[in-house]
Amino acid sequence: MGDTPQTSERSNDPRQTGAATVMHELRTWFVSEVLPLEQALMHYLQSNWRRADDLADIRQDIYLRLFEAAKERIPHPARPFLFTVARNILIDRYRRERIIPIDGVPDLESFAVATTEPGPDRRAIARDELRHLQAALDRLPPRCREAIVLRQVEGLSRKEIAQRMAISEKTVNRHLCDAMNLLLDMKSAGDAP
Repeated sequence: MGDTPQTSERSNDPRQTGAATVMHELRTWFVSEVLPLEQALMHYLQSNWRRADDLADIRQDIYLRLFEAAKERIPHPARPFLFTVARNILIDRYRRERIIPIDGVPDLESFAVATTEPGPDRRAIARDELRHLQAALDRLPPRCREAIVLRQVEGLSRKEIAQRMAISEKTVNRHLCDAMNLLLDMKSAGDAP
């Protein structure tokens, strides 16, 4: 039987001959170096993975990754490389299992998520403190109350308060000091927050 033009072209192409040689070397390496380790690999997988029905798939994933890596460079010795690949695949699978798909959770409200919002007890306490503060502010003289609100609530500077109230900065200082002293007196007497 003679060579056809197509078969003689294929056999003379150095790229195909080289690729065939590489594949033959890979298969030989895999059969002689990796497959004899299958029993030890399966024992390792059984010891480190809880579901026995996944083991065959995991083994195939390991072999595939090992074979793909060996295309670049055949690892010698094969055993440490095989078990490193096995460990990495088990870690990847474990991580994937820990991810909860969003559609797998029927009620997102069932998850307790930390929030920065105060709870009902803190809101009630805060409302009570605000009522006490408002009552204390209402008992201040009007100019002192205006100065302290502009300073502490609106955050204005003494100069801005003086302009707004049409008084000197020295008078603003006196109103602020008087307001603070009166609030401290109320607090010590138990009348204010």
